[in-house]
Amino acid sequence: MVPRPPMNDAAGQRLPDVEPARDDARATGTHPPMKSKTRAWIVAIACILAAVAVLVGTKASQILVMIKAGKTFVPPPETVASAAVEQVQWEAARSAIGSLVAVRGVTLGAELPGLVREISFDSGTSVKRGAVLVKLDTSTEEAQLASAVADAALARINLERARTLREGGANSPADLDAAEARSKQADATVASLRATIAKKTIRAPFDGRIAIRQVELGQVLSAGSPIASLQSVTPIYAEFSLPQQALAELKLGQRARMRTDAFPGAQWEGTVINPEVDVATRNVRVRATFPNGDGRLRPGMFANVEVLAPTERSALIIPATAVIFAPYGDSVFAVEESKDAAGKVAATARQKFVRLGDRRGDFVEVLSGLSAGETIVASGAFKLRNGMPVVVNNALAPRAELAPKATDQ
Repeated sequence: MVPRPPMNDAAGQRLPDVEPARDDARATGTHPPMKSKTRAWIVAIACILAAVAVLVGTKASQILVMIKAGKTFVPPPETVASAAVEQVQWEAARSAIGSLVAVRGVTLGAELPGLVREISFDSGTSVKRGAVLVKLDTSTEEAQLASAVADAALARINLERARTLREGGANSPADLDAAEARSKQADATVASLRATIAKKTIRAPFDGRIAIRQVELGQVLSAGSPIASLQSVTPIYAEFSLPQQALAELKLGQRARMRTDAFPGAQWEGTVINPEVDVATRNVRVRATFPNGDGRLRPGMFANVEVLAPTERSALIIPATAVIFAPYGDSVFAVEESKDAAGKVAATARQKFVRLGDRRGDFVEVLSGLSAGETIVASGAFKLRNGMPVVVNNALAPRAELAPKATDQ
C-alpha cells in the first residue's frame, strides 16, 4: 500500500492521519449488518423445521398406534331382547277402519204446523213401533170434525129419503145423484179431518232408540220441524272400505270381526252382507251386520273391522318390532351362537332380508327369509350392525299379542 502524504491545515500545521472506515473494518475483522440478518433467518427456519418434524413424527406414531388398536378392538356386546320364529295356524284377515251405521234411522218431524200439547218420550229411551211421541193441538180440527160428522149424518138421511122417493117415482134421477154426491162429500170431509188429527199425533215408525229431544211443551212447530232422531240399533251395520284387490276374496255371508276402543277387550262376530265397488275411489265398499242385543254399540262410533278368511293356513310369524323397514328391503337380525377362542359361547347378530305378508296385532307373517325355530332380535335391532356381538336379556321385553290391549302400568 502506498503511504498517503501528510495533510496540513490552514495554519500549516500537520493533521493526524485518519484511515477510511472500510480499512478500519478490515483491520478489526467485523462483517456488514446484512450478512448477520441472513444467518439469523437461517437459524430460525432450521429450528421451525425441526419442531415440525418432531410434531409430525409424534402424531404419526400416535396414528399408527390407534390403527393397530382399531384392528384388534372388539366392540362391547349390545343388550337386546329376543324372540323365536313361530309356526302357527294363521287366520288371514283383511283389516279396515269403519263407522257404525244404524239399520234404520230417521229424523222425526211434524208434517203439519201446530202447538205442542204433549211429549211422551225422554232423550235416549227405547220406543216401540206405534208409540205416541208428540201430540199437537187439535182443538180446531176436532170442532170441525164434529160439524163434518153432523153434515155427513144429514147427507146420509137425505140420501135414504131420495132413494125412497125415487122408488115411488116422486123425484128425478138427478135428485138421487145429487144426494149421493153430497153424502160422499160429507164422508170425505170427515175422513180428511180425521187424517189431519192423526197427522198431528207423531208416532214411532219402528222400534229403536230416541236421540236428543229437540222440542218443548208449548212450542209452535212449523211443517218439517225436527223433533228427535230415531235409530234402530239391533242389529247394527259397520261400513268400511277395502282395496280393490280384496274383491276376489269377499263373499256374501263371510265372517267378520269387530272391535271398538269404547269397550276394550270386547269383540263382535258378524257377516258381510253387500260388498260393492265405489266408482269414485275404486275401493270396495263393504257393509257387515253385527248383533247388538245389549245396545252398547251406537251409530257413528269408530270401529276396527276384520274380514276373516274362510280357512286357516300355516304361517311363520315374528313380532313386528323385529323388522327393520328400509327402501332396499325389510330385514331382521338373527341371533347366532358360536364359541370363541377361549371356548366361551358368544351370540352374534346376523342380518337377514325377509319378505313379509299379512299383519295381525303385534305379529307379522314372514313369507321367506327365515325358518321356524330361529331366534331373532325382537327389540333393539335399530342399534345393531351385521356381525355385532349381542347379549340377550328378555327381562323387560314387551309381550307380543295377536289382540293387544292398552293397559295402564
